[in-house]
Parts: sequence; structure tokens; C-alpha cells
Amino acid sequence: MLFELQHTDTGSDARAGIITTSHGQIETPIFMPVGTCGSVKGVHFSELKEEVQAQIILGNTYHLYLRPGLDILKSAGGLHKFNTWDRPILTDSGGFQVFSLTGIRKLKEEGCEFRSHIDGSKHFFTPENVMDTERIIGADIMMAFDECPPGQSDYQYAKKSLMLTQRWLDRCIKRFNETEPLYGYEQTLFPIVQGCTFKDLRRDAAKFVADKGADGNAIGGLAVGEPTEVMYEMIEVVNEILPKDKPRYLMGVGTPQNILEAIERGVDMFDCVMPTRNGRNAMLFTYNGTMNMRNKKWEKDFSPIDPDGCHVDQIYSKAYLHHLFKAQELLAMQIASIHNLAFYLRLVKDARKHIISGDFVKWKSSVIDQLGKRI
Repeated sequence: MLFELQHTDTGSDARAGIITTSHGQIETPIFMPVGTCGSVKGVHFSELKEEVQAQIILGNTYHLYLRPGLDILKSAGGLHKFNTWDRPILTDSGGFQVFSLTGIRKLKEEGCEFRSHIDGSKHFFTPENVMDTERIIGADIMMAFDECPPGQSDYQYAKKSLMLTQRWLDRCIKRFNETEPLYGYEQTLFPIVQGCTFKDLRRDAAKFVADKGADGNAIGGLAVGEPTEVMYEMIEVVNEILPKDKPRYLMGVGTPQNILEAIERGVDMFDCVMPTRNGRNAMLFTYNGTMNMRNKKWEKDFSPIDPDGCHVDQIYSKAYLHHLFKAQELLAMQIASIHNLAFYLRLVKDARKHIISGDFVKWKSSVIDQLGKRI
């Protein structure tokens, strides 16, 4: 994997670049639609390409390991062949999912024992077998196995967790270097910076990760309950240390405002379930603010969903989408998901354009307050 840093904004740390993988190029900053189980919920891959204009999607190691399982994925020739997505894929390590299973998981030095949320069966993840699993999935970008501590963790727990994550990272790198890609193209491994909301731990973690010399680096353990301003502060602390010539991936974040704030602080890559999850629940993101399409105010509004948006935004009216949600038609969730994903991709594309133009901060200031308003 290669990363070319093309432009840095004159008034901030915002950057524009190009990531080159075996499955194509990615223009940064970029948002990655979440395809947890090998599909982005309710959206065809043709729509992801043509409407959403997604350049890379994310898969989840935990979910893909449980379903369809490694035998099927390996027999298919990896996730790209299994789901027919021929552009880049990133897989997270499953660490966040295991973290969210508090109560049915046990952390040990060796790894993490957990029970499936599907049938209660017992499983064990180690840094080594997670690397093997991500090799089988075949993602272009693999994530290291880590523990994601709760946002309100105390210092002692956060430090203990970080030390475990760092020991696991060394084991991940060792296993990654001992193994080869299975499907004839290269894969790369990103370490993850943890450290909760403590500046010294974040600095230590960023230094530890930066010294590994990976092709890119991720920032994890944010947007898990800490105040938003603290999240921004942690991004600043970490990005002071992470190398500028490598892409920086902020995991699981977030709202359109979060994304613009993080871009200003030097983040290049994002993923979040919010566009599709909120879309399935009738919330649309737009430059004018958010719209709840179940509200009666849209009942007789025959104007386009978003005249400046993607194709579905222009051919369907607000009144029609309101009707679909009221009637509980599945098409409502599909249209809303496509709209939200396309908006997120449009947002980062516009950010890139203004970074290259050198007026990102001015543009961001002109749109960010309106993004959070309810229409």
C-alpha cells in the first residue's frame, strides 16, 4: 500500500492524499461505508459505486468469522470474490465487537474468550488467529487486534488495557510477517492507538505505534462515551506524533460535524454505521441539517429529497419518502441509506476540494453549524 500526501490546508492540519492498494486508489479524506457481514445494509454494490461513489468499504472480522465462516470465505477466494466488491476493503479486528460483549467475554494475556451473540457458542480470539482470519477474509487493509476500553475507564484500567494492546500488537506484527497473502495480492496491517482519554497514555501509544513503521495507523477507543471536545483533544494529541506521511484512520466516527472537525485535525479515513443506521430510522443528513422523514411536515412536500444530492435524491420527493416510512415499506430504508451514504461521501469529497483550494477552514466554518440543525 502506498500513500501520497498531495496537499495540506494552509490554515489547518487538514490533508488531501491518495492511497493506492491492489484493488484501486482511494482519494483522501475518505469515508468508508460499513459492510459488517460482507454487505452494506440495504444497498446494492452497483448503487454503492454509482450513487454513493464509495471507494472502499469496511468488513468486520468478528461477524464474518461467525457468519459465513472462514471455510466458506476461503473456498470463495476471499471476501472480494464472495461479495463481488472489486474495490478496496478494510477489515477491523473484531476488538470493538468483543469489547461490546461485556458480560460474555473474558480477557486474558493470550487473547479473549467470548460467546457468540448468535447462538452462545464459545470462541477464542488471539492476535495470531485474528491475523490468520483477516488473511482469509482478504482485506486490503487489516487492523491489529486490540482491546477497546470504555470511554469512562479510570487511569489504572486504561493503562493496563493499553499495555495489553501493545503486547498484542507485537504479536500481530510477528504473525503478519510470518504469513503470506492467500489470494495473490498484497495486504497491509494498521496498528491502533488506544489510551482512552488520558493524554500521557495517548502520547505513549502514538509513539509506540509510530515506531512500528506501518503503512498507516488507526486511532481507536474514541466516540465510546467520552465528551466530544475530549475526543477532539485526543485526536490532536495523537496526530502530533503519528507520522504525517502515513494515512490516519479514526475508527467508528461519526456525525458530519465530527468528521469535519477530525479532518481539520489531520485525519484521513473514517467509518461509521450512523449513515445507514440513522437512515433506516428515517433520519437524513443534509447540508441544511437533519430531517426526520416520519414528520408530518413532509406529507405534502413534493420537492426533491435533496436537489443537489445523488440520483435517488433528485427523482424521489420528500412526500414519497415520508409515505414509504409511514407504510413501513423496505424501499424507504434503502432510499434513506443511499442518500445518507452519498451525502457522507459528498461531504469528504467537498472537504478534499477545499483542502486543495486552501480554504478548508473558511468552508468548514460556513457549513458546520447548519449540519447539526433539525429541519
